[in-house]
Amino acid sequence: MAEDRDWEVELLLDEIRDEVRATAHLTGRSVLDRRVFDALRAVPRRAFVPVDLAASAYANHPLPIGHGQTISQPYIVALMSDLIRPEPDDVVLEVGTGSGYQTAVLACLVRQVYSVEIIDALAEQARRRLQRMGFDNVEVRSGDGGLGWPEHAPYDAIMVTAAARSVPPALIEQLRPGGTLVIPVGSGYFGQELITLGKDEAGQVSERRVLPVAFVPLTGGASD
Repeated sequence: MAEDRDWEVELLLDEIRDEVRATAHLTGRSVLDRRVFDALRAVPRRAFVPVDLAASAYANHPLPIGHGQTISQPYIVALMSDLIRPEPDDVVLEVGTGSGYQTAVLACLVRQVYSVEIIDALAEQARRRLQRMGFDNVEVRSGDGGLGWPEHAPYDAIMVTAAARSVPPALIEQLRPGGTLVIPVGSGYFGQELITLGKDEAGQVSERRVLPVAFVPLTGGASD
């Protein structure tokens, strides 16, 4: 695998900053947390893409990773990481491990990440990759992500990296009061919106629409 070159990483981070400013009227964010950029700098994206796509690892767009899935656009990874308002002691649930790239970014930002992937082969590949790279604050399992991972709930934040038709109730239940859930909602590739949900201390949920997105669909019985 070719080594990452600093200039590629920094060029990508500059492109992300430009896109953040360009979409600020939608997201309400003209800058992102410095810790998010530090995490993107620390995680070698090239290690999470297929070998034949290594030359495109630092392009600011999604890439296929097999099984009909993709590794998300770096701008979206950065934005979603910022939207959950990560704190160093947080415990986070990720739904949709994929190649493990977003998982690794989260692992740089919080204390513990639990990640659920419905495709067994991807879950196993991501588990081995993350272990090999030394991410010892991550657990990955195969399963229906719409059901969450109740054994470790409640979570300070939940991130869903596939589009659901509606927000799975189990994920709202597993969100800690005061926490944030970030999820793309909608069907097809042209009717999705990224939304954030917050839960107050009384358990009441508020929703904010962030911007249009295009994700692969969330699959499994809990996502219907």
